[in-house]
Amino acid sequence: MRVSKTPTTVWQLSGFGDEIDPDPAVQAAVLLALGASHIEVRSAWGTNVSELEPEQVARLKEILDEKGLKVSAVASPIGKVDASLPVDHELQRLRQVISVAKGLDTKYIRIFSFYPAEGQSADDFRTGVLVRMGALAAVAEEFGVVLLHENEKGIYGDTPERVLDIMKTADSPALRVAWDNANFVQVGVKPYTEGYAMLRPYLEYFQVKDALSSTGEVVPSGEGDGELDATIAALRADGFSGFASLEPHLASAHELGGFSGPAAFGTAARAFAALAAKNGVELS
Repeated sequence: MRVSKTPTTVWQLSGFGDEIDPDPAVQAAVLLALGASHIEVRSAWGTNVSELEPEQVARLKEILDEKGLKVSAVASPIGKVDASLPVDHELQRLRQVISVAKGLDTKYIRIFSFYPAEGQSADDFRTGVLVRMGALAAVAEEFGVVLLHENEKGIYGDTPERVLDIMKTADSPALRVAWDNANFVQVGVKPYTEGYAMLRPYLEYFQVKDALSSTGEVVPSGEGDGELDATIAALRADGFSGFASLEPHLASAHELGGFSGPAAFGTAARAFAALAAKNGVELS
């Protein structure tokens, strides 16, 4: 008697290389050892992607090609400024980051949705943000890239309702959601329970980290209140087959990112792999 098995879903595993080490060669070696096929590039040699020179981009691409590692996304700081700056400020930076993304052969660019300016009313903040997000999406469409909005705490799009507001108002195939469970926890949201159904139509990229609701501390997958298990199960059931990108933040966090180091990064990777396997997801 033959017993049929439910087919395993395959997700492409990636991770923020600069959470491991400033050196891209070390980043690549660790990610490959953990079974990843891709890397998410936020900085290289200590230089943020928004400031990389063409020669550095070419060298980075050469290193990654030598290792056999592809780039899932460029994790830019676009939109991590206050909404009082002129619209063109971030449009210029976006064009620079697009050149980096093109040089690294990826279509995805992670962005944010602005901090409020001092003294700015809620209505003015919303209007300013939505104008800027629409302008960013228009540039992305022009250059054939996709912007991934991360739900960072403190920006306009930090709750599911406001992320949905951005997506509906921009109404652009060049603006999608980079889903982050831990960041939702840090603003008092139960990610799966309160946000998943609302944002699933726009969810195109999965940033993997968990957090404790009591303190906001980031912890390995499954050890916090981020409903990672339920989220993974739902994504698998929905047919998600995109990138799962590790962003552990287990050692420190700062304005432009975070750091874990090789050992803690490995701990985070193994915790996520266990949850994925439990839910019939293979990481490659």
